[in-house]
Amino acid sequence: MIAKSQLARLGLFDAKVPRYTSYPTAPHFSNDVGADMFGKWISGIQPGSSVSLYIHVPFCRRLCWFCACRTQGTQTDNPVIAYVDTLKAELDLLAARLPEGVTLSRLHWGGGTPTLLQPDLMRDLAGRILDIVPLGPEAEFSVEIDPNEIDEARLDALAEAGMNRASIGVQDFDGEIQKTIGRIQSYDVTRKAADMIRARGIRSLNADILYGLPHQTKARMTESVQKLLSLNPDRVALYGYAHVPWMAKRQQLIPSDALPTPEERLELFETARKLFMWDNYAEIGIDHFATQEDRLTQALKAGRLKRNFQGYTDDQAEVLIGVGASSISRFPQGYAQNAPATSVHTKAIREGQFSTSRGHLFKGQDILRSRLIEALMCDFRIDRGEILRDYDVTPTALNEMFADAERAFPGLLRISDNGLLIPPEARPLTRMIARSFDAYDLSKAGHSSAI
Repeated sequence: MIAKSQLARLGLFDAKVPRYTSYPTAPHFSNDVGADMFGKWISGIQPGSSVSLYIHVPFCRRLCWFCACRTQGTQTDNPVIAYVDTLKAELDLLAARLPEGVTLSRLHWGGGTPTLLQPDLMRDLAGRILDIVPLGPEAEFSVEIDPNEIDEARLDALAEAGMNRASIGVQDFDGEIQKTIGRIQSYDVTRKAADMIRARGIRSLNADILYGLPHQTKARMTESVQKLLSLNPDRVALYGYAHVPWMAKRQQLIPSDALPTPEERLELFETARKLFMWDNYAEIGIDHFATQEDRLTQALKAGRLKRNFQGYTDDQAEVLIGVGASSISRFPQGYAQNAPATSVHTKAIREGQFSTSRGHLFKGQDILRSRLIEALMCDFRIDRGEILRDYDVTPTALNEMFADAERAFPGLLRISDNGLLIPPEARPLTRMIARSFDAYDLSKAGHSSAI
């Protein structure tokens, strides 16, 4: 890694940049995309093709203070039951427009806390989904699991429905940090959840852990990572905590003076990164790690690694359909997002129409720049031959893009006849380098820290 002083001069510790799980990013969506267009895009899916499906459950038993997701708390099952009815009605709307023979390459339940559904609700929802769009060969069915909100019966229901990948949120195991972020979750509770998942033959266990949390130190980070490694996760997402109290009001409960500095955030990331590498995990992109046998690692080696709203993936499907309030779909034509408010989404579905409220139609160089940014985020390089072969751009125009990036980061990038490469020592700057290929005005959006 290059010296901190040079990283500081380049603005790493002050920059706010997108995470680039999409391009353009969601703040640039507009009302150009509505329910009618979304319906046409669904009908236009190639018959017999594979798609991905994301199911959003925006409910939690408790609202963690660190979380910036659009969620709502509930202590009863009544709103959850009503919401599942809405999801089933939305799935019926999809079924009426989906071409024949479409199967699922990926099915993901996220939130919120999808595991707060009772077993019968889980079976009911999974059954409706798979009746409409069955799992294809080698498909993955993954569910985000809250160790505090799971039991044997619910895991039985998910395993019977076909779940073969589970993702558990850890954040940090330190007691003081957990109290400060409003997420009490002991190691023993997490260990029990992991053991129950493994006991049902679930082939892959993912885990999320955060750096940049209040009161976090290198010693505490080390202890939490070592405890996480004892669970033998197949994949780990090492996310930087985004402190955005102006967007997520609950984060105002977190003392900003207890947060590490940007320089300390980088040290925390490097501390965790080294521990994963020492345990023989492969480094996947900017913030994921996977065992050598994992499909993400195989995709990285084969040049098939992709990036979407769930992070890094080996999924090759061209279409991702989001179901539920605030869900975002991606099509070859563009993005479409459902109404963020659960009440607005529910009203539209009950009236027999999709709740699509905004999105983005690909235009100009969107698809080209999306691929350039994805290549940097996944592989830290842009293959000149691939871009000139597969995209509508001249060698001169591509060279100009490379030159713009070189001017922004003089002496750091390696540009050759093969393309552009971010060397290992400059990889902390990857999101900032990717920004060099972003044609949109980033001043309109409140993005997260570059580190």
